Amino acid sequence: MTARPISETIASLMPRAKTELTELVAFQSVADPAQFPKSECEAAADWVADALRAEDFQDVALLDTPDGTRSVYGFLPGPAGAPTVLLYAHYDVQPPLDESAWLSPPFELTERDGRWYGRGSADCKGGFIMHLLALRALKADGGVPVSVKVIAEGSEEQGTGGLERYAEAHPELLAADTIVIGDTGNFRVGLPTVTATLRGMTMLRVTLDTLEGNLHSGQFGGAAPDALAGMIQLLASLRAEDGTTTVDGLATDTEWDGLQYPEADFRKDAKVLDGVGLIGTGTVADRIWARPAVTVIGIDCPPVIGATPSLQASARAQVSLRVPPGQDSAAATALLTAHLKAHAPWGARVTVEQVGQGQPFRADTSSPAYTSMAQAMEAAYPGEKMQTSGMGGSIPLCNTLAALYPEAEILLIGLSEPEAQIHAVNESVSPQELERLSLAEALFLRNYADSKRA
Repeated sequence: MTARPISETIASLMPRAKTELTELVAFQSVADPAQFPKSECEAAADWVADALRAEDFQDVALLDTPDGTRSVYGFLPGPAGAPTVLLYAHYDVQPPLDESAWLSPPFELTERDGRWYGRGSADCKGGFIMHLLALRALKADGGVPVSVKVIAEGSEEQGTGGLERYAEAHPELLAADTIVIGDTGNFRVGLPTVTATLRGMTMLRVTLDTLEGNLHSGQFGGAAPDALAGMIQLLASLRAEDGTTTVDGLATDTEWDGLQYPEADFRKDAKVLDGVGLIGTGTVADRIWARPAVTVIGIDCPPVIGATPSLQASARAQVSLRVPPGQDSAAATALLTAHLKAHAPWGARVTVEQVGQGQPFRADTSSPAYTSMAQAMEAAYPGEKMQTSGMGGSIPLCNTLAALYPEAEILLIGLSEPEAQIHAVNESVSPQELERLSLAEALFLRNYADSKRA
């Protein structure tokens, strides 16, 4: 059977997909009630559940996970004896950051220059729509040849581990022969890619205290220890002069031996300003896929407008550490914590709170499911061979699933190619990628079912 009929079906479904993604993007589903109302996440979860029910999923449930968020589950039975495939996406999103920097409202899907812009359009509400498209196309072209479980997570971006803990407590729920994680992306638009590795992460909140209260900088400055200056010095200890991450005891020299990322392409994708150098050493692939990377993602300090001439008594920062495959996130957390306490200047008091953690992941790309996916991607992207890359980001659930279901094959695909600018302002998705990856997923499910029958 050729791919032509099903490709036409998916093309005909794209207007509906745009309408649905518009509805889903409109929910301000940031899983942090300090930033957005919890009701926005709850409404998004209800929308996902209704979408699954409309596709005849059974046992659709809103799962109350231990971190206070909800994941959405559904089961679509396939033919007798067919394998079971788990399809994953998440409906929670990153906050929009500076809304004034968006060229269109972040929670309003907007078409511009051939792309659809909006928070979550690629990461990862678009991934859920991709799963729906693939299943609808199969249903219209002879039926879905496998049993399908869908899980849509509600707190992936926060890294609070709610779904991981729920899965561990209910190990039978997500059991499957193969798992497709729809939360990564092609190396670039038009180049079909599966992700073989993910860096893990740890997130720490560090507080540095030096004084009982703020002081006048004219009266006490020059002798009294300023907590904000101390925090700046402490955070600077996490990088060498060339920008390499330097956490005491943490290895930083691992090399990547797969698909390479040309520096010129990376500079363009990352929008590095002319004359500004990249940080770290080794190849770009070494730095973003195989080595740890520390980032200060937030710091509490007085804003410039309204600032007073004061020495700060206390300062607080949030530090993220990406942990490559081959290293343990818990061990990395301990090293980072020890480093922060050891490098505090002037005997300043430092307290460290862990706010998130996930292990790195490495897939078995020699598994039969990868053969089925390679065939599917090559059909969906004529003239292109499937590529295998790493990804610097984290999906902590992958390791939980791998531990719970050691016989399951895990594949990672998705819509987050470089132009998507996930986690940044003006996030977008390529509708062409959505269409082609939905076709690839549909063909994969068919190929995989055939391979199990052979």
